[in-house]
Amino acid sequence: MDPLDALIAEARACTRCAADLPLGPHPVFTVAKQARLLIVSQAPGTRVHETGVPWNDRSGDRLRDWLGMDRDAFYGDRRIAILPVGLCYPGRGPGGDAPPRPCCAPLWQPRFRAALPELRLTLLVGSYAQAHYLGRGQMTERVQDAPQYLPDFFPLPHPSWRTTFWIAHNPWFTTETLPALRAAVTRAMAGACPPATATSTSSTSAASRSPKPPPTSRHRPSTVRSRT
Repeated sequence: MDPLDALIAEARACTRCAADLPLGPHPVFTVAKQARLLIVSQAPGTRVHETGVPWNDRSGDRLRDWLGMDRDAFYGDRRIAILPVGLCYPGRGPGGDAPPRPCCAPLWQPRFRAALPELRLTLLVGSYAQAHYLGRGQMTERVQDAPQYLPDFFPLPHPSWRTTFWIAHNPWFTTETLPALRAAVTRAMAGACPPATATSTSSTSAASRSPKPPPTSRHRPSTVRSRT
């Protein structure tokens, strides 16, 4: 069996957190060896848990709008991989969904990244994804400075309904960040889709590089920090 196929099968069969998952284990993700763009977010919600389709909810609609993609492009292009820091729905917490299970990201993120030789860009969607890859920090400041994390990473807020208020108080996200995001995604996806047999394991690929330290933040007035 191909190593990536074996890793996918192992992850889909994972029951490590079963005792702590109120709806039981149901890892939801999609990866292919051709992936150039990796979307790392928080964890599946209830609708995604039920359907088994990542970002199959209103948050996904908003994310696709940010990317300038329709559903066919988002789900049909094997150059796009989706791997949340928590693969299973974690249940409810005091203010919404509970945090992703802490053992999940260290177990699966490094192994999948190492198995994606064509990876060029990772979108860090929300504070949990950013904390895993970049360490602790303020989400708003990281999104302000998103182009400085290129070419490897692009931090984004989580596109939940709560972000509507945040965007209204941070208009630079629409006028500056979204055009930069779409340009970065276009660059990452440029060129013909590599064949399914591609097996490059270059140690200098984006999939294996270590995250860069956070850049010096450019402070802006009138920002509202999101907890997503």
